[in-house]
Amino acid sequence: MAASRGEPDPRPPLSSSSSASEIHVRVNSRRGANAIHPVDIPTATTPPAPAPAAATPSPVVFREVKHFRSWVPWLLPTFVVANTVMFVITMYVNNCPKNSVSCIARFLGRFSFQPFKENPLLGPSSSTLQKMGGLEASKVVDRHQVWLLVTCIWLHGGVFHLLANMLSLLVIGIRLEQDFGFVRIGLLYIISGIGGSLLSALFLQSNISVGASGALFGLLGGMLSELIINWSIYTNKVAAFVTLLSIIVVNLAVGILPHVDNFAHIGGFLSGFFLGFVFLIRPQFGWVSQRYAPPGYLTTSVRSKFKKYQCILWISSLIVFIVGFTVALVLLLRGFDANDHCSWCHYLSCVPTSRWSCNSNPAYCSSTQLGSQLNLTCSTNGKSSTYTLQNPTASKIQGLCSELC
Repeated sequence: MAASRGEPDPRPPLSSSSSASEIHVRVNSRRGANAIHPVDIPTATTPPAPAPAAATPSPVVFREVKHFRSWVPWLLPTFVVANTVMFVITMYVNNCPKNSVSCIARFLGRFSFQPFKENPLLGPSSSTLQKMGGLEASKVVDRHQVWLLVTCIWLHGGVFHLLANMLSLLVIGIRLEQDFGFVRIGLLYIISGIGGSLLSALFLQSNISVGASGALFGLLGGMLSELIINWSIYTNKVAAFVTLLSIIVVNLAVGILPHVDNFAHIGGFLSGFFLGFVFLIRPQFGWVSQRYAPPGYLTTSVRSKFKKYQCILWISSLIVFIVGFTVALVLLLRGFDANDHCSWCHYLSCVPTSRWSCNSNPAYCSSTQLGSQLNLTCSTNGKSSTYTLQNPTASKIQGLCSELC
Protein backbone atom coordinates (compact mmCIF):
# COMPACT_ATOMS: atom_id res chain seq x y z
CA MET A 1 0.00 0.00 0.00
CA ALA A 2 2.94 2.27 0.38
CA ALA A 3 3.13 4.58 -2.57
CA SER A 4 6.29 4.75 -4.62
CA ARG A 5 8.91 7.26 -3.55
CA GLY A 6 9.69 10.09 -5.87
CA GLU A 7 13.26 10.48 -7.08
CA PRO A 8 14.44 14.12 -7.06
CA ASP A 9 16.52 15.28 -10.02
CA PRO A 10 20.24 15.69 -9.24
CA ARG A 11 21.47 19.28 -9.30
CA PRO A 12 24.16 20.28 -11.84
CA PRO A 13 27.72 20.23 -10.51
CA LEU A 14 29.94 23.28 -10.31
CA SER A 15 32.30 23.75 -13.21
CA SER A 16 35.78 22.67 -12.16
CA SER A 17 39.32 23.41 -13.29
CA SER A 18 41.19 21.17 -15.68
CA SER A 19 42.93 19.30 -12.87
CA ALA A 20 39.78 18.66 -10.83
CA SER A 21 37.47 15.73 -11.34
CA GLU A 22 33.87 16.25 -12.27
CA ILE A 23 31.52 14.46 -9.88
CA HIS A 24 27.91 13.54 -10.47
CA VAL A 25 25.59 12.39 -7.71
CA ARG A 26 22.60 10.18 -8.44
CA VAL A 27 19.94 10.33 -5.78
CA ASN A 28 18.02 7.09 -5.42
CA SER A 29 15.02 6.95 -3.12
CA ARG A 30 14.50 3.23 -3.41
CA ARG A 31 15.23 1.01 -0.42
CA GLY A 32 18.86 -0.05 -0.23
CA ALA A 33 21.99 0.21 1.82
CA ASN A 34 22.39 3.63 3.34
CA ALA A 35 25.77 4.26 1.74
CA ILE A 36 27.49 5.74 -1.30
CA HIS A 37 28.46 3.29 -4.04
CA PRO A 38 30.92 4.32 -6.78
CA VAL A 39 29.92 3.18 -10.23
CA ASP A 40 32.69 1.53 -12.23
CA ILE A 41 33.64 3.26 -15.49
CA PRO A 42 34.86 0.92 -18.24
CA THR A 43 38.28 1.85 -19.61
CA ALA A 44 40.17 0.75 -22.71
CA THR A 45 42.88 -1.89 -22.41
CA THR A 46 45.56 0.31 -23.94
CA PRO A 47 45.58 3.85 -22.57
CA PRO A 48 45.50 6.57 -25.23
CA ALA A 49 48.44 8.85 -25.81
CA PRO A 50 48.56 11.69 -23.31
CA ALA A 51 47.02 14.90 -24.62
CA PRO A 52 48.13 18.38 -23.68
CA ALA A 53 47.19 19.37 -20.15
CA ALA A 54 44.71 21.97 -21.33
CA ALA A 55 42.89 19.44 -23.51
CA THR A 56 42.80 16.59 -20.96
CA PRO A 57 39.13 15.85 -20.18
CA SER A 58 38.19 15.50 -16.55
CA PRO A 59 37.29 11.94 -15.51
CA VAL A 60 33.65 11.48 -14.50
CA VAL A 61 32.91 9.68 -11.25
CA PHE A 62 29.37 8.66 -10.38
CA ARG A 63 28.30 8.32 -6.78
CA GLU A 64 24.93 6.93 -5.79
CA VAL A 65 23.06 8.08 -2.70
CA LYS A 66 20.38 5.75 -1.36
CA HIS A 67 18.17 7.41 1.21
CA PHE A 68 16.64 4.46 3.02
CA ARG A 69 18.08 1.27 4.39
CA SER A 70 16.30 -2.02 3.68
CA TRP A 71 15.98 -4.35 6.66
CA VAL A 72 15.59 -8.11 6.67
CA PRO A 73 12.24 -8.81 8.38
CA TRP A 74 12.46 -11.40 11.13
CA LEU A 75 10.68 -10.01 14.21
CA LEU A 76 7.10 -10.02 12.94
CA PRO A 77 7.43 -13.53 11.44
CA THR A 78 8.69 -14.53 14.89
CA PHE A 79 5.55 -12.96 16.38
CA VAL A 80 3.46 -15.11 14.04
CA VAL A 81 5.24 -18.23 15.27
CA ALA A 82 4.86 -17.12 18.91
CA ASN A 83 1.11 -16.56 18.51
CA THR A 84 0.70 -19.94 16.84
CA VAL A 85 2.67 -21.71 19.58
CA MET A 86 0.59 -19.98 22.25
CA PHE A 87 -2.61 -21.17 20.57
CA VAL A 88 -1.35 -24.76 20.50
CA ILE A 89 -0.46 -24.52 24.21
CA THR A 90 -3.88 -23.04 24.96
CA MET A 91 -5.63 -25.93 23.20
CA TYR A 92 -3.46 -28.42 25.10
CA VAL A 93 -4.46 -26.82 28.40
CA ASN A 94 -8.11 -26.66 27.29
CA ASN A 95 -8.36 -30.48 26.94
CA CYS A 96 -11.95 -30.49 25.66
CA PRO A 97 -12.62 -34.27 26.05
CA LYS A 98 -11.87 -34.05 29.77
CA ASN A 99 -13.68 -30.79 30.55
CA SER A 100 -16.64 -30.78 28.15
CA VAL A 101 -19.49 -33.12 27.31
CA SER A 102 -19.15 -32.72 23.53
CA CYS A 103 -16.23 -31.61 21.33
CA ILE A 104 -15.54 -30.85 17.68
CA ALA A 105 -12.87 -32.95 15.90
CA ARG A 106 -12.60 -35.33 18.87
CA PHE A 107 -9.98 -37.35 16.93
CA LEU A 108 -7.52 -34.56 17.82
CA GLY A 109 -7.65 -35.70 21.43
CA ARG A 110 -7.01 -32.97 23.94
CA PHE A 111 -6.50 -30.52 21.04
CA SER A 112 -10.13 -30.87 19.93
CA PHE A 113 -12.35 -27.77 19.91
CA GLN A 114 -15.25 -26.63 22.04
CA PRO A 115 -18.79 -27.00 20.59
CA PHE A 116 -19.87 -24.37 18.07
CA LYS A 117 -22.56 -23.05 20.40
CA GLU A 118 -19.89 -22.30 22.98
CA ASN A 119 -17.12 -21.11 20.63
CA PRO A 120 -17.93 -20.67 16.90
CA LEU A 121 -14.28 -19.80 16.13
CA LEU A 122 -12.99 -23.37 16.62
CA GLY A 123 -11.11 -22.75 19.81
CA PRO A 124 -10.95 -23.20 23.58
CA SER A 125 -13.43 -22.35 26.29
CA SER A 126 -13.63 -18.93 27.90
CA SER A 127 -12.44 -20.40 31.20
CA THR A 128 -9.24 -21.63 29.50
CA LEU A 129 -8.61 -18.21 27.94
CA GLN A 130 -9.16 -16.72 31.38
CA LYS A 131 -6.64 -19.14 32.87
CA MET A 132 -4.05 -18.43 30.15
CA GLY A 133 -4.09 -14.66 30.65
CA GLY A 134 -7.09 -13.23 28.83
CA LEU A 135 -7.92 -9.64 29.69
CA GLU A 136 -10.45 -9.16 32.48
CA ALA A 137 -10.90 -5.63 33.73
CA SER A 138 -11.89 -6.82 37.22
CA LYS A 139 -8.57 -8.60 37.69
CA VAL A 140 -6.62 -5.54 36.57
CA VAL A 141 -8.61 -3.27 38.89
CA ASP A 142 -9.11 -5.45 41.96
CA ARG A 143 -5.97 -7.60 41.88
CA HIS A 144 -3.70 -5.17 39.99
CA GLN A 145 -2.79 -7.83 37.42
CA VAL A 146 -1.59 -5.23 34.92
CA TRP A 147 0.32 -7.84 32.93
CA LEU A 148 -3.00 -9.05 31.51
CA LEU A 149 -2.90 -5.98 29.25
CA VAL A 150 0.09 -7.64 27.55
CA THR A 151 -0.63 -11.38 27.80
CA CYS A 152 -4.02 -11.05 26.09
CA ILE A 153 -2.28 -9.84 22.92
CA TRP A 154 -0.74 -13.29 22.42
CA LEU A 155 -3.94 -15.32 22.86
CA HIS A 156 -6.64 -16.04 20.27
CA GLY A 157 -10.19 -17.27 20.52
CA GLY A 158 -9.97 -19.88 17.78
CA VAL A 159 -8.46 -21.08 14.53
CA PHE A 160 -10.39 -18.55 12.43
CA HIS A 161 -9.36 -15.72 14.75
CA LEU A 162 -5.70 -16.78 14.62
CA LEU A 163 -5.57 -17.18 10.84
CA ALA A 164 -7.19 -13.81 10.15
CA ASN A 165 -4.82 -11.94 12.47
CA MET A 166 -1.62 -13.73 11.44
CA LEU A 167 -2.25 -13.36 7.70
CA SER A 168 -2.94 -9.66 8.24
CA LEU A 169 0.22 -9.34 10.31
CA LEU A 170 2.34 -10.86 7.54
CA VAL A 171 0.79 -8.69 4.83
CA ILE A 172 1.04 -5.43 6.77
CA GLY A 173 4.02 -6.03 9.03
CA ILE A 174 6.62 -7.47 6.68
CA ARG A 175 6.71 -4.36 4.49
CA LEU A 176 6.85 -2.04 7.50
CA GLU A 177 9.71 -3.98 9.08
CA GLN A 178 11.61 -3.91 5.78
CA ASP A 179 11.27 -0.14 5.65
CA PHE A 180 11.80 0.82 9.30
CA GLY A 181 13.53 -2.08 11.05
CA PHE A 182 12.54 -4.43 13.84
CA VAL A 183 13.10 -2.02 16.77
CA ARG A 184 10.63 0.67 15.72
CA ILE A 185 8.02 -1.70 14.30
CA GLY A 186 8.33 -4.04 17.28
CA LEU A 187 7.74 -1.17 19.70
CA LEU A 188 4.86 0.11 17.57
CA TYR A 189 3.24 -3.35 17.62
CA ILE A 190 3.59 -4.00 21.37
CA ILE A 191 2.64 -0.52 22.60
CA SER A 192 -0.34 -0.33 20.24
CA GLY A 193 -1.52 -3.70 21.52
CA ILE A 194 -1.37 -2.42 25.10
CA GLY A 195 -3.22 0.74 24.06
CA GLY A 196 -5.97 -1.41 22.56
CA SER A 197 -6.17 -3.46 25.77
CA LEU A 198 -6.52 -0.29 27.83
CA LEU A 199 -9.49 1.06 25.88
CA SER A 200 -11.08 -2.38 25.82
CA ALA A 201 -10.81 -2.73 29.61
CA LEU A 202 -12.30 0.73 30.13
CA PHE A 203 -15.45 -0.12 28.14
CA LEU A 204 -15.84 -3.91 28.33
CA GLN A 205 -15.90 -4.50 32.06
CA SER A 206 -17.50 -7.96 32.14
CA ASN A 207 -15.94 -9.70 29.15
CA ILE A 208 -12.74 -11.58 28.44
CA SER A 209 -10.78 -10.00 25.60
CA VAL A 210 -7.99 -11.70 23.62
CA GLY A 211 -6.27 -11.23 20.28
CA ALA A 212 -3.59 -9.31 18.38
CA SER A 213 -6.13 -7.14 16.56
CA GLY A 214 -5.29 -4.02 18.59
CA ALA A 215 -1.62 -4.35 17.67
CA LEU A 216 -2.51 -4.90 14.01
CA PHE A 217 -4.66 -1.78 13.96
CA GLY A 218 -1.70 0.00 15.52
CA LEU A 219 0.35 -0.90 12.46
CA LEU A 220 -2.44 0.46 10.22
CA GLY A 221 -2.54 3.66 12.24
CA GLY A 222 1.24 3.93 11.97
CA MET A 223 1.04 3.56 8.19
CA LEU A 224 -1.44 6.43 8.03
CA SER A 225 0.64 8.78 10.18
CA GLU A 226 3.80 7.79 8.28
CA LEU A 227 2.12 8.87 5.04
CA ILE A 228 1.15 12.19 6.61
CA ILE A 229 4.46 13.07 8.27
CA ASN A 230 6.50 12.04 5.20
CA TRP A 231 4.02 13.59 2.79
CA SER A 232 6.60 15.42 0.69
CA ILE A 233 8.49 12.28 -0.38
CA TYR A 234 5.47 10.44 -1.74
CA THR A 235 4.15 10.40 -5.28
CA ASN A 236 0.44 9.78 -5.83
CA LYS A 237 -0.18 11.17 -2.35
CA VAL A 238 -3.95 11.50 -2.56
CA ALA A 239 -4.47 8.03 -4.04
CA ALA A 240 -2.33 6.43 -1.34
CA PHE A 241 -4.13 8.35 1.40
CA VAL A 242 -7.64 7.50 0.14
CA THR A 243 -6.77 3.83 -0.34
CA LEU A 244 -5.28 3.43 3.12
CA LEU A 245 -8.09 5.35 4.79
CA SER A 246 -10.70 3.20 3.03
CA ILE A 247 -9.04 0.01 4.28
CA ILE A 248 -9.00 1.34 7.85
CA VAL A 249 -12.66 2.42 7.74
CA VAL A 250 -13.81 -0.94 6.36
CA ASN A 251 -11.91 -2.87 9.04
CA LEU A 252 -13.28 -0.67 11.81
CA ALA A 253 -16.79 -1.10 10.40
CA VAL A 254 -16.45 -4.89 10.70
CA GLY A 255 -15.92 -4.31 14.41
CA ILE A 256 -19.58 -3.40 14.96
CA LEU A 257 -20.47 -7.09 14.60
CA PRO A 258 -21.17 -8.97 17.84
CA HIS A 259 -18.38 -10.79 19.68
CA VAL A 260 -15.76 -8.49 18.10
CA ASP A 261 -13.83 -6.21 20.46
CA ASN A 262 -13.85 -3.02 18.41
CA PHE A 263 -12.66 -0.97 21.38
CA ALA A 264 -9.35 -2.84 21.18
CA HIS A 265 -9.24 -1.99 17.46
CA ILE A 266 -9.91 1.70 18.10
CA GLY A 267 -7.45 1.92 21.00
CA GLY A 268 -4.75 0.16 19.00
CA PHE A 269 -5.35 2.35 15.95
CA LEU A 270 -5.16 5.60 17.95
CA SER A 271 -2.00 4.44 19.73
CA GLY A 272 -0.34 3.45 16.48
CA PHE A 273 -1.45 6.63 14.74
CA PHE A 274 0.22 8.92 17.30
CA LEU A 275 3.27 6.67 17.68
CA GLY A 276 3.72 6.58 13.91
CA PHE A 277 4.54 10.30 13.93
CA VAL A 278 7.25 9.54 16.49
CA PHE A 279 8.76 6.27 15.22
CA LEU A 280 8.29 6.50 11.43
CA ILE A 281 9.53 9.99 10.63
CA ARG A 282 11.90 10.34 7.62
CA PRO A 283 14.59 13.01 7.08
CA GLN A 284 13.96 15.35 4.17
CA PHE A 285 15.65 14.62 0.85
CA GLY A 286 17.70 17.80 0.82
CA TRP A 287 19.38 16.97 4.12
CA VAL A 288 20.30 13.44 3.01
CA SER A 289 21.62 14.65 -0.37
CA GLN A 290 23.66 17.37 1.32
CA ARG A 291 25.08 14.90 3.81
CA TYR A 292 26.43 12.57 1.13
CA ALA A 293 27.40 15.15 -1.50
CA PRO A 294 31.16 15.33 -2.14
CA PRO A 295 33.14 18.58 -1.68
CA GLY A 296 32.57 21.13 -4.43
CA TYR A 297 29.14 19.75 -5.40
CA LEU A 298 26.42 22.36 -5.58
CA THR A 299 23.56 21.61 -3.19
CA THR A 300 20.88 23.70 -1.59
CA SER A 301 21.85 24.47 1.99
CA VAL A 302 19.56 22.48 4.30
CA ARG A 303 20.39 22.96 7.96
CA SER A 304 17.65 20.91 9.62
CA LYS A 305 17.24 17.16 9.26
CA PHE A 306 13.45 17.40 9.39
CA LYS A 307 10.99 19.92 8.07
CA LYS A 308 9.19 22.26 10.45
CA TYR A 309 5.81 20.55 10.08
CA GLN A 310 7.46 17.20 10.82
CA CYS A 311 8.91 18.52 14.07
CA ILE A 312 5.55 19.96 15.11
CA LEU A 313 3.78 16.67 14.44
CA TRP A 314 6.51 14.69 16.25
CA ILE A 315 6.36 16.79 19.44
CA SER A 316 2.57 17.18 19.59
CA SER A 317 1.92 13.47 18.89
CA LEU A 318 4.38 12.35 21.57
CA ILE A 319 2.71 14.62 24.14
CA VAL A 320 -0.80 13.48 23.20
CA PHE A 321 0.16 9.81 23.37
CA ILE A 322 1.94 10.03 26.74
CA VAL A 323 -0.91 12.02 28.32
CA GLY A 324 -3.64 9.79 26.85
CA PHE A 325 -1.90 6.52 27.74
CA THR A 326 -1.17 7.66 31.30
CA VAL A 327 -4.70 8.95 31.92
CA ALA A 328 -6.26 5.76 30.57
CA LEU A 329 -4.06 3.55 32.77
CA VAL A 330 -4.76 5.61 35.91
CA LEU A 331 -8.52 5.59 35.25
CA LEU A 332 -8.50 1.82 34.72
CA LEU A 333 -6.62 1.13 37.95
CA ARG A 334 -9.14 3.30 39.79
CA GLY A 335 -12.03 1.21 38.49
CA PHE A 336 -13.37 3.79 36.05
CA ASP A 337 -16.23 2.50 33.87
CA ALA A 338 -16.26 4.54 30.65
CA ASN A 339 -19.81 3.43 29.81
CA ASP A 340 -21.15 5.45 32.75
CA HIS A 341 -19.90 8.64 31.08
CA CYS A 342 -20.73 7.82 27.46
CA SER A 343 -24.21 6.46 26.87
CA TRP A 344 -23.70 5.87 23.13
CA CYS A 345 -20.12 4.58 23.03
CA HIS A 346 -21.21 0.94 23.20
CA TYR A 347 -22.44 1.30 19.61
CA LEU A 348 -18.80 1.67 18.54
CA SER A 349 -18.28 -2.01 19.34
CA CYS A 350 -21.63 -3.52 18.42
CA VAL A 351 -24.78 -2.26 16.71
CA PRO A 352 -27.84 -4.44 17.49
CA THR A 353 -30.04 -5.50 14.58
CA SER A 354 -32.90 -7.90 13.99
CA ARG A 355 -30.36 -10.58 13.08
CA TRP A 356 -28.18 -10.44 16.19
CA SER A 357 -28.05 -9.19 19.73
CA CYS A 358 -25.20 -7.28 21.33
CA ASN A 359 -25.69 -8.89 24.72
CA SER A 360 -22.27 -10.45 25.33
CA ASN A 361 -22.40 -10.78 29.10
CA PRO A 362 -20.93 -13.99 30.51
CA ALA A 363 -23.34 -16.89 30.87
CA TYR A 364 -24.59 -17.62 34.37
CA CYS A 365 -26.70 -20.61 35.33
CA SER A 366 -28.28 -22.01 38.45
CA SER A 367 -27.74 -25.75 38.83
CA THR A 368 -29.24 -28.58 40.87
CA GLN A 369 -27.82 -32.11 41.04
CA LEU A 370 -30.05 -35.11 41.87
CA GLY A 371 -28.05 -38.28 41.54
CA SER A 372 -26.82 -38.36 37.97
CA GLN A 373 -29.34 -35.73 36.82
CA LEU A 374 -28.00 -32.20 36.43
CA ASN A 375 -30.55 -29.44 35.89
CA LEU A 376 -29.35 -26.09 34.57
CA THR A 377 -31.33 -22.87 34.23
CA CYS A 378 -29.83 -19.93 32.33
CA SER A 379 -30.20 -16.69 34.25
CA THR A 380 -30.08 -14.65 31.02
CA ASN A 381 -32.88 -16.18 28.94
CA GLY A 382 -34.60 -18.46 31.45
CA LYS A 383 -33.99 -21.66 29.45
CA SER A 384 -33.66 -24.91 31.38
CA SER A 385 -32.25 -28.28 30.46
CA THR A 386 -31.45 -31.58 32.16
CA TYR A 387 -28.26 -33.57 31.60
CA THR A 388 -27.18 -37.01 32.74
CA LEU A 389 -23.75 -36.61 34.32
CA GLN A 390 -21.89 -38.30 37.13
CA ASN A 391 -19.93 -35.82 39.27
CA PRO A 392 -19.59 -33.09 36.61
CA THR A 393 -16.66 -30.72 36.95
CA ALA A 394 -17.04 -26.95 37.13
CA SER A 395 -15.60 -26.66 33.61
CA LYS A 396 -18.23 -29.04 32.22
CA ILE A 397 -21.03 -27.17 33.94
CA GLN A 398 -19.75 -23.85 32.60
CA GLY A 399 -19.50 -25.26 29.10
CA LEU A 400 -23.07 -26.56 29.23
CA CYS A 401 -24.21 -23.23 30.62
CA SER A 402 -22.57 -21.37 27.71
CA GLU A 403 -24.35 -23.61 25.20
CA LEU A 404 -27.67 -23.19 26.99
CA CYS A 405 -27.45 -19.42 27.17
